[in-house]
Amino acid sequence: EARREEAERAVRSWEDVLDDLVRHRGGALVRYATLLTGDRRAAEDLVQDALVKAFGTGRPLRDALAAEAYVRRAILTVFLDGTRRRRRWSGVAHLLVLDDEGPDHAAGDRIDVQRAIATLPPRLRACVVLRFYDDLTVPQIARDLDLAEGSVKRYLSDATQQLEALLGPLEDAGETEDVRLVEGRKRWR
Repeated sequence: EARREEAERAVRSWEDVLDDLVRHRGGALVRYATLLTGDRRAAEDLVQDALVKAFGTGRPLRDALAAEAYVRRAILTVFLDGTRRRRRWSGVAHLLVLDDEGPDHAAGDRIDVQRAIATLPPRLRACVVLRFYDDLTVPQIARDLDLAEGSVKRYLSDATQQLEALLGPLEDAGETEDVRLVEGRKRWR
């Protein structure tokens, strides 16, 4: 009897976390997946698959913040796995963002950037999303994608060149700031 009650509490807790995650962070998860897929409908499917993967394993996800991080990782994994599978059998079809997808896509610049990102090969696209959307460092991206740091740097460089060719150069790309070093007393504690 005690085990059954504990199991019921665990299921309720799991359902509450899932409900909270989808209700409060579902839009952010879909936007994240849209950057990877280039298509909102495909992104919704990707998020659904990632939620099933994350919550269907019986893994005890009882904290919404930890669950979101786990689902984001699952989104990336499902995306990369699906891309590999499609390439193996039929090649990769680059999907374009549709202009009539609601207020989230109203800004022309955002649509241009999403279209440009959608033209990148999947590995470059994943690196760009992790670096500039998730704000991860190169070592973190290398760890997440199981790549060497040099490979991540090369992917980011290649992606930046391709994106600049489509969107134009970054406005502040050439600006640098001189830093003057001043010698001071060293403090030893």
